[in-house]
Amino acid sequence: MATASERDRQSPVPDRAPQHSDRARRAPRDSRGAPCTVLSGARVVLPTGIVEGGRVVVEGSRIADVSKGPDASERVDGSGRADGAAGIAEGAQVIDLTGHWLVPGFVDMHNHGGGGASFTSGTADEILQGIHTHRLHGSTTLVASTVTVDMDFLAQRAGLLSELAEQGEIAGVHFEGPFISPCRKGAHSEALLRHPDPAEVRKVIDAARGHATMVTLATELPGGIDSVRLLVEHGVIAAIGHTDASYEQTAEAIDAGATVATHLFNAMPQLGHREPGPVAALLEDERVTVELINDGVHLHPASLELAFRHAGGSRVAFITDAMDAAGFGDGRYRLGPLEVDVSAGVARLVEGGSIAGSTLTLDRAFQRAVTVDRLPVEDVVAAVAANPARLLGVYDRVGSLDPGKDADLVVLDAQFALKGVMRRGEWVVAL
Repeated sequence: MATASERDRQSPVPDRAPQHSDRARRAPRDSRGAPCTVLSGARVVLPTGIVEGGRVVVEGSRIADVSKGPDASERVDGSGRADGAAGIAEGAQVIDLTGHWLVPGFVDMHNHGGGGASFTSGTADEILQGIHTHRLHGSTTLVASTVTVDMDFLAQRAGLLSELAEQGEIAGVHFEGPFISPCRKGAHSEALLRHPDPAEVRKVIDAARGHATMVTLATELPGGIDSVRLLVEHGVIAAIGHTDASYEQTAEAIDAGATVATHLFNAMPQLGHREPGPVAALLEDERVTVELINDGVHLHPASLELAFRHAGGSRVAFITDAMDAAGFGDGRYRLGPLEVDVSAGVARLVEGGSIAGSTLTLDRAFQRAVTVDRLPVEDVVAAVAANPARLLGVYDRVGSLDPGKDADLVVLDAQFALKGVMRRGEWVVAL
């Protein structure tokens, strides 16, 4: 976390994020009293494909309707409000998004902080600021991730984060550490690491009061396989990461119920021709979703392409793995008990120089994937929304622009730069 003097010098609001608009926040209401907004003319990305000139109708906090093109009978007055349009409430606010993309709100399942705040050590208010920072960049659903700390402190943090989950601010808690390999510890304190004893893992998930979403384990360590089975039994995702496992050990963990590769390629043995290691096992198994950090630092573009080619568009989840500096700026921070220097947006441990999370936001990951990596837009939308939503068990509410779901959506311009964010029918970044 940044020092107090650094906080005074830096704005907690990310650069280039548009400010709220009173006009957008106070949309007209339909006959039942719910605010009604019509987003018309955009290229809308749906689970079934891209709709040119589509129309999305938002009533209250939900998506009421999605259709192809405005109805021929729609009439819009000079104020931008529809007057008696077919299928649209009288007086609804109509926003012309011609030349823009309309995609689901992003779902970040691995995020340690942002806006100067750490989800592992910040106060409740600081954590809320970090959450808001990522919402400004399109992440309307977010899982708060912790790093390795003392077990008693971790349990206390689990309690605090579970309160925020109960309030609907986060979608759950991801425990990354302390049950990881000292050989692949990355930016985790080696002195605080421990084996994944099932009794210890149980204490952590119990402390989250039903809001433990995922635990990252080095499953080759003593107790690892039994802990995978424990997590599956309690409905918690078992993720393989910060691991020194062999191909065979990884396959055993997948058979036991592990379903996620924590930031694939990073903090694990690399693919070898005689010892393929965890990467091959995780990529080839259709039961596994692979996390990727697409910031241009953690992965070479060829590695990204390899992951998409072998896992397919349905098994990749873009994550930020963000730490405090995301949306905040360069400087000196702390990641758990370790000091981190952030320079030119790259976070590294002061001692040893290991990469220490990222300063990524998902809008940047999205834009890079389309414009630099040349991935199909539909695959990128799946990676930032549908795939993580399905994995987290919240696809019935978020992850796609389907009628009845939460009105969580992101507006992008023709170059895929973020222009607007709506969460549950309210503009976070107004057009």
